[in-house]
Amino acid sequence: MEGLSVESTQANEHVQDHQQNASLSAHTTDHDSWLQAGLLLVTGFNCGYILSFSNLMIVPLGWTWGISCLVVVGLYTAYANWLLAGFHFIDGRRFIRYRDIMGFLFGRKMYYITWVFQSLTLLLGNMGFILVGGKALKEINSEFSETPLRLQYYLGMTGAAYFAFAYLIPTMSAMRSWLVVSAVLTFTYIGLLLTVVIKDGKSDENKNYNLKGSRVGQAFGALGAVSAAIVCNTNGLLLEIQPAVKNMRKALGLQFTVGLVVYYGVTVAGYWAYGSGVAEYLPKELSGPKWVKVFVNSSVFLQSIISQHIFVVPVHETLDTKYLKLEESMNSATNLKRRLLLRVTFFAINTFLTAAFPFMGDFVVFFGSFTLIPLTFVFPSLIFLKVKGKTARMEKKAWHCFNVVAFSLLAVATTISAVRLIIHNTRMYSFFADT
Repeated sequence: MEGLSVESTQANEHVQDHQQNASLSAHTTDHDSWLQAGLLLVTGFNCGYILSFSNLMIVPLGWTWGISCLVVVGLYTAYANWLLAGFHFIDGRRFIRYRDIMGFLFGRKMYYITWVFQSLTLLLGNMGFILVGGKALKEINSEFSETPLRLQYYLGMTGAAYFAFAYLIPTMSAMRSWLVVSAVLTFTYIGLLLTVVIKDGKSDENKNYNLKGSRVGQAFGALGAVSAAIVCNTNGLLLEIQPAVKNMRKALGLQFTVGLVVYYGVTVAGYWAYGSGVAEYLPKELSGPKWVKVFVNSSVFLQSIISQHIFVVPVHETLDTKYLKLEESMNSATNLKRRLLLRVTFFAINTFLTAAFPFMGDFVVFFGSFTLIPLTFVFPSLIFLKVKGKTARMEKKAWHCFNVVAFSLLAVATTISAVRLIIHNTRMYSFFADT
């Protein structure tokens, strides 16, 4: 593939560092097809997170604005990811990490800003996954006992399961067969879920779709809904997935057709069936039978073990590249010990923080606003302006300048909304709340 070129005024003081380090990795690259990456995206984005989207994305907006938000955000994120997928080759150099391309083009400061944004996205996202898995286990227990254990016990079990998978399946390329398992679990539980949801919706003729709260509260809720819609469609690690595929845009096409129809379908169906009172975790609303509720929650838990790994592998890759012995095999005795320590430390800290702050909506809205908006919309336009700014037509440059300004302002507004939600929940609940 022919690389893009940076304008002649590009500063070169950081080029040598990036040439030496940008492709250095403890994990395997260049061995996966676009179809595998597409399946990874489809199953990854149809994880347990989608069970909160009816509550987070449409309830604050209602039918008209809610559907409009889903359509606009879906189209815009598809375009932004398509744009970014074209920039993994610049000046004949290949970039396997988002932070590397930002550092190459804009210097060390942007390298670290991007690294912080990505790390926060992935860490908060993983906390959300731990919460999804814990809630699924608690719902299973609730079907068999009127006094289930506290949520924190299930969060601990979930963290332990995630650790085991991350230790035994250390890289993204090693997930090949597991993606098939994830796909079977995903489409089976979603099919059963939708069957019950539609049945419940038909049996309830008194659904309420009215917006809740004051005008100010509705405005902040709308900003939170936009953040959740962004989380629904993008992950901020496209370049980290891309090195292993020849045509990432084909994989994106699979996500934004097959994948999007499914996770948007569940979102709309949940709101239609249960109205503005739909629970933050959709399986809580299911009327039964019991075996369906147990199967759905069991599948959500098992599928989340695989899906969470997709979105946290870049963190593991960074740690492994820094601390493992790269001249030895991933499974050498020394690297197995070091990997054990790295994975235990990571999941122990993240599980503890999740147990202390078990508010699912907070995770979704906060990392959707503060980190994903810049990573998805602002930075790709900055890259375009830097790489092609002097040769692009005026209208294209104006378009990308508009994106930089508009989405920077949106990031500020949605982050304020997210912080407000966090403050609200910390007032309502104590630390280690049994939500």
